[in-house]
Amino acid sequence: MVSMPNHKMITIKSQEEIQIMSEGGKILARIMKELIKKVRPGITTKELDRLAESLILESGGKPSFKGYENFPAVLCSSINEEIVHSVPSNRVLKEGDIITLDLGILWNGFHNDMAVTLPVGEVSPEAARLIRITKKALKRGIKKVRPGNTAGDIGNTIQRYVESQRYNVVRDLCGHGIGRELHEDPKILNYGKRHKGEELKEGMVICIEPMITVGDYKLKSAKDGFGYETKDGSLSCHFEQTIAITKEGCKILTDFEYE
Repeated sequence: MVSMPNHKMITIKSQEEIQIMSEGGKILARIMKELIKKVRPGITTKELDRLAESLILESGGKPSFKGYENFPAVLCSSINEEIVHSVPSNRVLKEGDIITLDLGILWNGFHNDMAVTLPVGEVSPEAARLIRITKKALKRGIKKVRPGNTAGDIGNTIQRYVESQRYNVVRDLCGHGIGRELHEDPKILNYGKRHKGEELKEGMVICIEPMITVGDYKLKSAKDGFGYETKDGSLSCHFEQTIAITKEGCKILTDFEYE
């Protein structure tokens, strides 16, 4: 997730660099799978953060988020109305919560970034539907990733689908380019117009991350000073993948299937 100034250039990665990012993406996906197994009522987000840090360090990588703009943790763990960047704490997950795990890894000089939203035990039908729709929105956005399309094609597809399901897309935050820097150009909005925005080119690597709310899309800062949450307290959901743009279309570097 990023809300950043326009001061960076778009970087085109070589095949060798994309290969390094692909290795890092596989490691990050494997770590995320391990974290997902631990999500249950009774665990604290701080416990999940400690596990994430130990798994990243064991892999030979480094955490992308710790220390980034003074963020004090490895994992972003956002619950219910929290949308992104919430700091892990002694808060205990309880039955019916939904939690977003957002995690980045620096591997051989390149970052990867991904997020998933999970049910904690049994959740309401509304919460389950929100997760399902957000995951589908990400998949639909990814289908628009190929050379010659634009960032606006991705955002327009996500927005139209989400709004057709009577939800809203967050406007104040967006996806981003990624590589040697965690946040690079271009911005990848979750709304927009077809054929507008930055043209997608072979060798670009981007993070697509729909952030969806049940109620209004307006956000406010969380009490921890880092996170954002919905202004009206409505449920929110967030999925993210790191994607390389290839001659054939795209390759999802952080891909994995889970239920």
